[in-house]
Amino acid sequence: MDAKLTLSFNQDVVAKAKKFAADNNISLSRLIEHLLTQVTASNYKSLEDYPISDWVSMVAEGEVEYKKTPKKSRKTSKDEFFSSKK
Repeated sequence: MDAKLTLSFNQDVVAKAKKFAADNNISLSRLIEHLLTQVTASNYKSLEDYPISDWVSMVAEGEVEYKKTPKKSRKTSKDEFFSSKK
């Protein structure tokens, strides 16, 4: 069963990924699903350990920047949720 997911990417990366997917007769959703399947297939300790193939490098351009957000406490998340409902 498929699940919906909202992601945000740089517009240039999206345009290149869409072209790549179209050129290879695959939807962008299935392309990303394939990439996520590859990443989660093995127990990599970090993204730096993951061997990125050449075709992924063709889709993305430039230096990779990984953004980590600090994990919020349950109370902080709850407070943010309820304050957004006001």
